[in-house]
Amino acid sequence: MAKKVAPAYQSREVIYDRAHWELLGRLRSKALSVMSALCKHGLEGRVHGSVARGDVNPKSDIDIIIPEVAQSFIIEEALTKGGFQIESRELSQATPVHTVKATIYIDQTLKVTFPLIPMRGKEREFYKFGGEAGISEIEAGLRVPGIDKRLMLIVPTDYGHTERSILSYEAEAAKIVGVSLEVVLERVRVLTRRDQIGRTGIFFKRILQENETFEGALSERLSKDPSLRRLLQQRCKR
Repeated sequence: MAKKVAPAYQSREVIYDRAHWELLGRLRSKALSVMSALCKHGLEGRVHGSVARGDVNPKSDIDIIIPEVAQSFIIEEALTKGGFQIESRELSQATPVHTVKATIYIDQTLKVTFPLIPMRGKEREFYKFGGEAGISEIEAGLRVPGIDKRLMLIVPTDYGHTERSILSYEAEAAKIVGVSLEVVLERVRVLTRRDQIGRTGIFFKRILQENETFEGALSERLSKDPSLRRLLQQRCKR
């Protein structure tokens, strides 16, 4: 079930118990092993979401983003040489104006995502909005502030975290997580609308066959979608 947006002005302090710290340690250790495998092949993997912030729960996924466009065979080779088995691969595009993304599922709770077309500034900031940490931060045990799907700002503390609604607090929250106010306002709009009418779906999504490559699937899409060709031309000019 999707998390509901929290009421404005709601805030509290959360103290983690031993089980929470142990769960966080296991999830971060798993994320670090993937990020290290990518790093050995010159790829920067960054974990985002609750694993970066620290406010995990037993249903938390490990989401790793490679921010820059990279050849998919290098990423897949890095993962397989690191001892990871690829469960499935997915090509998706959230809306006609968003980049096309490749997602590699290692299992149901661990995935690696990377763009096949350069991300624009706001798309890149989306990951920072939710909290994002690099390999050095994970190795050092550092947690980062971020905003969850309830629109609660999570700020790590020595004993857990504090959280408060960002409604009527958007500008300050943007500064704390290091993104533009425009991105925060957009996410507020999207997530509050989702509360009202539910998920509206994704523009395009397809599971790849074993013999397919992400680049080949993208080429097929480009041959059929003029708007995607225009998007690619616009992004590559920047």
